[in-house]
Amino acid sequence: MLDHLFTAIANRIAAFVGDSWAFIIAALVVIVWGITGPLFDYSDTWQLVINTGTTIVTFLMVFLIQNSQNRDAAAMQAKLDELIRAVDDARAQFIGIEHKTDREIEKIRADLEKECQDADEQARGKPNSDEYVDRLMRRR
Repeated sequence: MLDHLFTAIANRIAAFVGDSWAFIIAALVVIVWGITGPLFDYSDTWQLVINTGTTIVTFLMVFLIQNSQNRDAAAMQAKLDELIRAVDDARAQFIGIEHKTDREIEKIRADLEKECQDADEQARGKPNSDEYVDRLMRRR
C-alpha cells in the first residue's frame, strides 16, 4: 500500500519537475527572490530563505531521482532477462548477473569481448568489430 502510494507520488513529482514549466517556475522564484533583496536590505534572513529552500528541494530530489533510476534499471533488467529467456541461442546464465560484484561483471565483460574477438578472427572474409567501428567513424 505505502509502496504503491510512494511510487504514484514519485512518478507525478518526477513528471512535473522534468517538465520545462518546473524550470520556469524555479527560475521565476529565484528572480523574485533577487528582486526582493533591496526590500529586505539583503538581510541574513533574506539569504537564508533561498539557501534553506534550495537545500530542502535538492535533498528531496536526490531521493526521488535515485528511486526513479532504481525502478527504471529494474524494469530494464527484467526486459533484458525476458529477451535472454526468449531467444533460443541465448545463454540463460546471464540472467541475474546484475547481482554479481563489479569485479565479476568486469571479468564476464572481458571474457565476452575476447570471445567476440576470437569469433571475428575465425570468420573468414568478414571484417572484425574494430573494422566495423572504423567504418562507422569514417561516416561522420
